[in-house]
Amino acid sequence: MLGYKRIVIAQNERGLHLYDRQLAAILEPGIHRWLDPLNRHEVQRYDLTVAEFDHPWLDVLLKADAGLIARHFQVVETGERQVGLIYKNGRLDNVLPPATRRVYWRGPVEVRVELIDITTDYALSRAHAALLARPSASLAKNLTGFIQTAEIEDNHLGLLLVDGELVRTLPPGLHAFWRFNRAVKVEAVDLRLQTLEVSGQDILTKDKVSLRVNLSAVYRIADPVKVRAELGNGGEYLYRTLQFGLRQTIGARTLDVLLGDKDELDRSVWDYAVEKIRPHGLELETVGLKDVILPGEMKDILNQVVQAEKVAQANVIRRREETAATRSLLNTAKLMEENPLLLRLKELEALEKVVDKVERLTVFGGLDGVLRDTVRIDLPAQ
Repeated sequence: MLGYKRIVIAQNERGLHLYDRQLAAILEPGIHRWLDPLNRHEVQRYDLTVAEFDHPWLDVLLKADAGLIARHFQVVETGERQVGLIYKNGRLDNVLPPATRRVYWRGPVEVRVELIDITTDYALSRAHAALLARPSASLAKNLTGFIQTAEIEDNHLGLLLVDGELVRTLPPGLHAFWRFNRAVKVEAVDLRLQTLEVSGQDILTKDKVSLRVNLSAVYRIADPVKVRAELGNGGEYLYRTLQFGLRQTIGARTLDVLLGDKDELDRSVWDYAVEKIRPHGLELETVGLKDVILPGEMKDILNQVVQAEKVAQANVIRRREETAATRSLLNTAKLMEENPLLLRLKELEALEKVVDKVERLTVFGGLDGVLRDTVRIDLPAQ
Protein backbone atom coordinates (compact mmCIF):
# COMPACT_ATOMS: atom_id res chain seq x y z
CA MET A 1 0.00 0.00 0.00
CA LEU A 2 1.31 3.39 -0.98
CA GLY A 3 3.02 5.17 1.89
CA TYR A 4 3.06 2.10 4.19
CA LYS A 5 6.25 0.36 5.34
CA ARG A 6 6.11 -3.37 6.10
CA ILE A 7 8.82 -5.05 8.23
CA VAL A 8 9.05 -8.80 9.02
CA ILE A 9 11.12 -9.81 12.10
CA ALA A 10 12.09 -13.48 12.12
CA GLN A 11 11.98 -15.74 15.19
CA ASN A 12 15.75 -15.41 15.77
CA GLU A 13 15.80 -11.65 15.24
CA ARG A 14 15.09 -8.42 17.00
CA GLY A 15 14.61 -5.07 15.33
CA LEU A 16 15.84 -1.70 16.52
CA HIS A 17 13.03 0.69 15.56
CA LEU A 18 14.23 4.27 15.10
CA TYR A 19 11.81 7.12 14.47
CA ASP A 20 13.43 10.31 13.30
CA ARG A 21 16.74 8.61 14.28
CA GLN A 22 15.61 8.15 17.87
CA LEU A 23 14.92 4.82 19.59
CA ALA A 24 11.17 4.19 19.50
CA ALA A 25 10.90 0.47 20.21
CA ILE A 26 12.58 -2.91 19.97
CA LEU A 27 10.61 -5.08 17.57
CA GLU A 28 9.99 -8.71 18.44
CA PRO A 29 9.22 -11.51 15.88
CA GLY A 30 6.25 -10.75 13.65
CA ILE A 31 5.00 -8.38 10.91
CA HIS A 32 5.11 -4.66 11.58
CA ARG A 33 3.57 -1.87 9.44
CA TRP A 34 3.77 1.91 9.55
CA LEU A 35 2.40 4.69 7.47
CA ASP A 36 5.62 6.34 6.47
CA PRO A 37 5.29 8.59 3.44
CA LEU A 38 8.24 10.66 4.56
CA ASN A 39 10.49 7.70 5.35
CA ARG A 40 10.87 8.69 8.99
CA HIS A 41 10.90 5.10 10.28
CA GLU A 42 14.05 2.93 10.23
CA VAL A 43 14.53 -0.66 11.44
CA GLN A 44 17.92 -2.27 12.12
CA ARG A 45 17.82 -6.07 12.37
CA TYR A 46 20.00 -8.11 14.76
CA ASP A 47 20.52 -11.89 14.87
CA LEU A 48 20.01 -13.17 18.41
CA THR A 49 22.36 -16.09 17.89
CA VAL A 50 25.08 -13.46 18.09
CA ALA A 51 24.60 -12.44 21.70
CA GLU A 52 26.83 -9.35 21.70
CA PHE A 53 25.09 -6.09 20.88
CA ASP A 54 27.18 -3.27 19.50
CA HIS A 55 26.02 0.06 18.11
CA PRO A 56 27.71 3.39 17.37
CA TRP A 57 25.15 5.14 19.61
CA LEU A 58 25.40 2.56 22.40
CA ASP A 59 25.80 5.10 25.24
CA VAL A 60 22.79 7.10 24.02
CA LEU A 61 20.61 4.05 23.45
CA LEU A 62 21.29 2.69 26.95
CA LYS A 63 19.95 5.92 28.47
CA ALA A 64 16.95 6.27 26.16
CA ASP A 65 14.49 3.98 27.99
CA ALA A 66 15.80 2.09 31.04
CA GLY A 67 12.82 -0.26 31.21
CA LEU A 68 13.04 -1.14 27.51
CA ILE A 69 16.79 -1.74 27.73
CA ALA A 70 16.44 -3.93 30.84
CA ARG A 71 13.75 -6.05 29.16
CA HIS A 72 15.77 -6.81 26.05
CA PHE A 73 19.43 -6.45 27.07
CA GLN A 74 21.84 -7.62 29.74
CA VAL A 75 24.48 -5.02 30.52
CA VAL A 76 27.74 -6.25 32.04
CA GLU A 77 30.29 -3.83 33.47
CA THR A 78 33.57 -4.53 35.29
CA GLY A 79 35.18 -2.16 37.78
CA GLU A 80 38.76 -0.90 37.78
CA ARG A 81 39.81 -3.93 39.86
CA GLN A 82 37.47 -6.54 38.46
CA VAL A 83 37.62 -9.19 35.75
CA GLY A 84 34.51 -10.67 34.20
CA LEU A 85 34.17 -14.26 33.02
CA ILE A 86 31.42 -14.53 30.38
CA TYR A 87 29.61 -17.87 30.09
CA LYS A 88 27.31 -18.57 27.16
CA ASN A 89 24.92 -21.46 27.61
CA GLY A 90 27.05 -22.65 30.53
CA ARG A 91 30.40 -22.57 28.69
CA LEU A 92 33.18 -20.07 29.26
CA ASP A 93 33.33 -17.85 26.18
CA ASN A 94 35.17 -14.64 26.97
CA VAL A 95 37.05 -12.62 29.57
CA LEU A 96 36.29 -8.96 30.18
CA PRO A 97 39.21 -6.81 31.32
CA PRO A 98 38.76 -4.23 34.11
CA ALA A 99 36.73 -1.10 33.30
CA THR A 100 34.92 -2.79 30.42
CA ARG A 101 31.26 -2.79 29.40
CA ARG A 102 29.48 -5.33 27.21
CA VAL A 103 25.80 -5.50 26.20
CA TYR A 104 24.15 -8.83 25.36
CA TRP A 105 20.72 -9.65 23.94
CA ARG A 106 18.32 -11.54 26.14
CA GLY A 107 17.39 -14.45 23.90
CA PRO A 108 18.26 -18.03 22.98
CA VAL A 109 21.87 -17.60 24.16
CA GLU A 110 21.95 -17.62 27.95
CA VAL A 111 24.65 -15.25 29.13
CA ARG A 112 26.06 -15.40 32.65
CA VAL A 113 28.85 -13.28 34.10
CA GLU A 114 31.18 -14.10 36.97
CA LEU A 115 32.93 -11.07 38.46
CA ILE A 116 36.33 -11.61 40.13
CA ASP A 117 37.96 -9.03 42.37
CA ILE A 118 41.71 -8.82 41.57
CA THR A 119 42.60 -6.03 43.97
CA THR A 120 44.71 -8.31 46.14
CA ASP A 121 44.06 -11.85 44.90
CA TYR A 122 45.33 -11.91 41.33
CA ALA A 123 45.95 -15.66 41.18
CA LEU A 124 43.43 -17.75 39.29
CA SER A 125 41.76 -20.56 41.18
CA ARG A 126 42.65 -24.11 40.24
CA ALA A 127 39.37 -24.49 38.32
CA HIS A 128 39.83 -21.24 36.40
CA ALA A 129 43.49 -21.99 35.70
CA ALA A 130 42.54 -25.33 34.17
CA LEU A 131 40.15 -23.52 31.79
CA LEU A 132 42.21 -20.46 30.92
CA ALA A 133 45.81 -21.70 30.99
CA ARG A 134 45.09 -24.10 28.13
CA PRO A 135 42.05 -22.50 26.43
CA SER A 136 40.24 -23.61 23.31
CA ALA A 137 41.14 -22.00 20.02
CA SER A 138 38.05 -19.76 20.07
CA LEU A 139 38.78 -18.56 23.60
CA ALA A 140 42.53 -18.18 23.18
CA LYS A 141 42.18 -15.27 20.74
CA ASN A 142 40.35 -13.29 23.44
CA LEU A 143 43.00 -13.89 26.13
CA THR A 144 46.07 -12.37 24.50
CA GLY A 145 48.03 -10.51 27.17
CA PHE A 146 45.44 -11.19 29.89
CA ILE A 147 47.02 -14.13 31.75
CA GLN A 148 50.51 -15.12 32.85
CA THR A 149 50.83 -18.89 33.13
CA ALA A 150 53.61 -20.94 34.69
CA GLU A 151 54.04 -24.71 34.90
CA ILE A 152 56.45 -25.65 37.70
CA GLU A 153 57.90 -29.13 37.28
CA ASP A 154 58.65 -31.65 40.03
CA ASN A 155 61.80 -30.91 42.04
CA HIS A 156 61.51 -27.25 41.06
CA LEU A 157 60.29 -24.17 42.89
CA GLY A 158 58.69 -21.09 41.35
CA LEU A 159 59.41 -17.50 42.38
CA LEU A 160 56.50 -15.14 41.76
CA LEU A 161 57.51 -11.54 41.03
CA VAL A 162 54.88 -8.80 40.81
CA ASP A 163 56.03 -5.38 39.59
CA GLY A 164 59.61 -6.52 40.22
CA GLU A 165 58.98 -7.58 43.82
CA LEU A 166 59.35 -11.17 45.01
CA VAL A 167 55.93 -11.99 46.46
CA ARG A 168 55.96 -15.71 47.22
CA THR A 169 57.16 -19.13 46.13
CA LEU A 170 55.14 -21.53 44.00
CA PRO A 171 55.06 -25.33 44.47
CA PRO A 172 55.13 -27.72 41.49
CA GLY A 173 52.01 -27.59 39.34
CA LEU A 174 50.10 -25.28 37.01
CA HIS A 175 49.70 -21.63 38.06
CA ALA A 176 47.99 -18.70 36.35
CA PHE A 177 47.77 -15.00 37.24
CA TRP A 178 45.87 -11.98 35.95
CA ARG A 179 48.19 -9.47 34.33
CA PHE A 180 45.83 -6.49 34.52
CA ASN A 181 47.24 -3.43 36.33
CA ARG A 182 50.50 -5.23 37.15
CA ALA A 183 53.56 -6.90 35.66
CA VAL A 184 53.76 -10.59 36.59
CA LYS A 185 56.80 -12.81 36.13
CA VAL A 186 57.57 -16.35 37.30
CA GLU A 187 61.08 -17.78 37.62
CA ALA A 188 61.56 -21.55 38.00
CA VAL A 189 64.43 -22.78 40.17
CA ASP A 190 65.83 -26.32 39.88
CA LEU A 191 66.27 -27.87 43.34
CA ARG A 192 68.00 -31.05 42.13
CA LEU A 193 71.71 -31.76 42.39
CA GLN A 194 73.73 -29.99 39.72
CA THR A 195 77.32 -30.34 38.53
CA LEU A 196 79.86 -27.60 37.99
CA GLU A 197 83.19 -27.93 36.22
CA VAL A 198 86.15 -25.65 37.02
CA SER A 199 88.51 -26.45 34.15
CA GLY A 200 91.89 -25.31 32.85
CA GLN A 201 93.20 -23.56 35.98
CA ASP A 202 96.92 -22.73 35.72
CA ILE A 203 98.26 -22.44 39.29
CA LEU A 204 101.75 -22.23 40.86
CA THR A 205 102.54 -24.48 43.81
CA LYS A 206 104.48 -23.31 46.84
CA ASP A 207 107.72 -24.57 45.24
CA LYS A 208 106.97 -22.65 41.98
CA VAL A 209 105.80 -25.59 39.86
CA SER A 210 103.12 -24.65 37.33
CA LEU A 211 100.14 -27.01 37.31
CA ARG A 212 96.98 -27.15 35.23
CA VAL A 213 94.11 -28.60 37.27
CA ASN A 214 90.46 -29.47 36.62
CA LEU A 215 87.92 -29.56 39.44
CA SER A 216 84.42 -31.03 39.53
CA ALA A 217 81.75 -30.10 42.10
CA VAL A 218 78.18 -31.19 42.88
CA TYR A 219 75.84 -28.69 44.51
CA ARG A 220 72.19 -27.75 44.94
CA ILE A 221 70.13 -24.66 45.71
CA ALA A 222 68.90 -25.00 49.30
CA ASP A 223 67.18 -21.60 49.65
CA PRO A 224 66.06 -20.11 46.28
CA VAL A 225 64.74 -16.92 47.89
CA LYS A 226 68.06 -16.17 49.58
CA VAL A 227 70.05 -17.03 46.46
CA ARG A 228 67.99 -14.64 44.34
CA ALA A 229 68.09 -11.88 46.95
CA GLU A 230 71.83 -12.03 47.64
CA LEU A 231 73.44 -13.42 44.48
CA GLY A 232 73.11 -12.24 40.92
CA ASN A 233 74.05 -15.67 39.58
CA GLY A 234 74.40 -18.56 42.03
CA GLY A 235 76.28 -20.84 39.64
CA GLU A 236 78.79 -18.14 38.72
CA TYR A 237 79.34 -17.23 42.37
CA LEU A 238 80.06 -20.88 43.22
CA TYR A 239 82.43 -21.15 40.24
CA ARG A 240 84.46 -18.14 41.43
CA THR A 241 84.50 -19.42 45.02
CA LEU A 242 85.82 -22.83 43.98
CA GLN A 243 88.38 -21.18 41.74
CA PHE A 244 89.71 -19.01 44.57
CA GLY A 245 89.67 -21.93 47.01
CA LEU A 246 91.62 -24.10 44.56
CA ARG A 247 94.26 -21.42 44.03
CA GLN A 248 94.63 -20.78 47.74
CA THR A 249 94.97 -24.49 48.55
CA ILE A 250 97.48 -25.34 45.81
CA GLY A 251 99.51 -22.17 46.32
CA ALA A 252 100.14 -23.09 49.98
CA ARG A 253 101.50 -26.60 49.26
CA THR A 254 104.49 -28.12 47.50
CA LEU A 255 104.18 -30.48 44.55
CA ASP A 256 105.19 -33.52 46.60
CA VAL A 257 102.48 -32.79 49.18
CA LEU A 258 99.84 -32.28 46.50
CA LEU A 259 100.68 -35.49 44.69
CA GLY A 260 100.98 -37.42 47.93
CA ASP A 261 97.54 -36.66 49.40
CA LYS A 262 94.87 -35.71 46.87
CA ASP A 263 92.03 -36.32 49.34
CA GLU A 264 93.42 -33.68 51.68
CA LEU A 265 93.40 -31.20 48.80
CA ASP A 266 89.71 -31.97 48.08
CA ARG A 267 88.83 -31.45 51.74
CA SER A 268 90.61 -28.11 51.87
CA VAL A 269 88.79 -26.77 48.81
CA TRP A 270 85.45 -28.09 50.17
CA ASP A 271 85.99 -26.40 53.56
CA TYR A 272 86.86 -23.09 51.92
CA ALA A 273 83.87 -23.11 49.54
CA VAL A 274 81.26 -24.24 52.09
CA GLU A 275 82.14 -21.41 54.44
CA LYS A 276 81.60 -18.88 51.64
CA ILE A 277 78.42 -20.19 49.96
CA ARG A 278 76.29 -21.65 52.77
CA PRO A 279 75.17 -18.25 54.13
CA HIS A 280 73.82 -17.41 50.66
CA GLY A 281 71.52 -20.43 50.28
CA LEU A 282 73.79 -22.84 48.37
CA GLU A 283 74.76 -26.34 49.54
CA LEU A 284 77.93 -28.05 48.32
CA GLU A 285 77.65 -31.84 48.20
CA THR A 286 81.04 -33.00 46.88
CA VAL A 287 84.25 -31.56 45.46
CA GLY A 288 86.83 -33.60 43.57
CA LEU A 289 90.08 -32.85 41.77
CA LYS A 290 89.76 -34.55 38.39
CA ASP A 291 93.10 -33.89 36.67
CA VAL A 292 96.53 -32.57 37.61
CA ILE A 293 98.48 -31.80 34.43
CA LEU A 294 102.24 -31.19 34.75
CA PRO A 295 104.46 -29.32 32.25
CA GLY A 296 106.37 -31.53 29.80
CA GLU A 297 109.82 -31.09 31.41
CA MET A 298 108.38 -31.74 34.86
CA LYS A 299 106.82 -34.97 33.60
CA ASP A 300 110.23 -36.14 32.33
CA ILE A 301 111.86 -35.35 35.67
CA LEU A 302 109.18 -37.20 37.62
CA ASN A 303 109.42 -40.16 35.25
CA GLN A 304 113.17 -40.31 35.84
CA VAL A 305 112.65 -40.17 39.59
CA VAL A 306 110.09 -42.96 39.46
CA GLN A 307 112.35 -45.01 37.18
CA ALA A 308 115.31 -44.58 39.56
CA GLU A 309 113.15 -45.60 42.51
CA LYS A 310 112.02 -48.75 40.70
CA VAL A 311 115.60 -49.64 39.70
CA ALA A 312 116.73 -49.22 43.30
CA GLN A 313 113.87 -51.40 44.51
CA ALA A 314 114.78 -54.06 41.94
CA ASN A 315 118.43 -54.04 43.07
CA VAL A 316 117.39 -54.45 46.70
CA ILE A 317 115.20 -57.40 45.79
CA ARG A 318 117.99 -58.96 43.72
CA ARG A 319 120.54 -58.63 46.54
CA ARG A 320 118.04 -60.07 48.99
CA GLU A 321 117.49 -63.12 46.77
CA GLU A 322 121.22 -63.64 46.21
CA THR A 323 121.83 -63.51 49.97
CA ALA A 324 119.06 -66.03 50.58
CA ALA A 325 120.51 -68.37 47.90
CA THR A 326 124.03 -68.15 49.36
CA ARG A 327 122.70 -68.84 52.84
CA SER A 328 120.88 -71.92 51.50
CA LEU A 329 124.08 -73.24 49.87
CA LEU A 330 125.98 -72.74 53.10
CA ASN A 331 123.40 -74.71 55.03
CA THR A 332 123.53 -77.53 52.46
CA ALA A 333 127.35 -77.72 52.70
CA LYS A 334 127.18 -77.98 56.47
CA LEU A 335 124.72 -80.87 56.23
CA MET A 336 127.00 -82.73 53.76
CA GLU A 337 129.97 -82.22 56.03
CA GLU A 338 128.11 -83.77 58.92
CA ASN A 339 126.53 -86.63 56.90
CA PRO A 340 128.81 -88.56 54.43
CA LEU A 341 125.87 -90.54 53.05
CA LEU A 342 124.15 -87.28 51.98
CA LEU A 343 127.38 -86.23 50.31
CA ARG A 344 127.49 -89.49 48.41
CA LEU A 345 123.90 -88.99 47.20
CA LYS A 346 124.88 -85.59 45.85
CA GLU A 347 127.81 -87.23 44.05
CA LEU A 348 125.44 -89.71 42.40
CA GLU A 349 123.10 -86.87 41.32
CA ALA A 350 126.04 -85.11 39.72
CA LEU A 351 127.11 -88.36 38.02
CA GLU A 352 123.59 -88.80 36.62
CA LYS A 353 123.68 -85.34 35.09
CA VAL A 354 127.13 -85.95 33.60
CA VAL A 355 126.08 -89.31 32.09
CA ASP A 356 123.13 -87.66 30.38
CA LYS A 357 125.48 -85.34 28.50
CA VAL A 358 128.24 -87.94 27.64
CA GLU A 359 127.83 -90.04 24.52
CA ARG A 360 130.29 -92.82 25.62
CA LEU A 361 131.78 -93.54 29.01
CA THR A 362 134.63 -96.07 29.61
CA VAL A 363 134.68 -97.41 33.12
CA PHE A 364 137.66 -99.11 34.80
CA GLY A 365 137.39 -100.96 38.04
CA GLY A 366 133.80 -102.05 37.74
CA LEU A 367 131.01 -100.49 39.71
CA ASP A 368 133.43 -99.35 42.39
CA GLY A 369 135.36 -97.42 39.78
CA VAL A 370 132.18 -95.76 38.59
CA LEU A 371 131.22 -94.82 42.09
CA ARG A 372 134.62 -93.81 43.38
CA ASP A 373 136.72 -92.61 40.47
CA THR A 374 134.33 -90.99 37.92
CA VAL A 375 133.40 -88.19 40.25
CA ARG A 376 135.67 -87.48 43.15
CA ILE A 377 135.24 -84.66 45.65
CA ASP A 378 138.21 -84.02 47.82
CA LEU A 379 137.27 -82.51 51.08
CA PRO A 380 139.61 -79.93 52.59
CA ALA A 381 141.95 -81.20 55.25
CA GLN A 382 140.76 -80.68 58.79
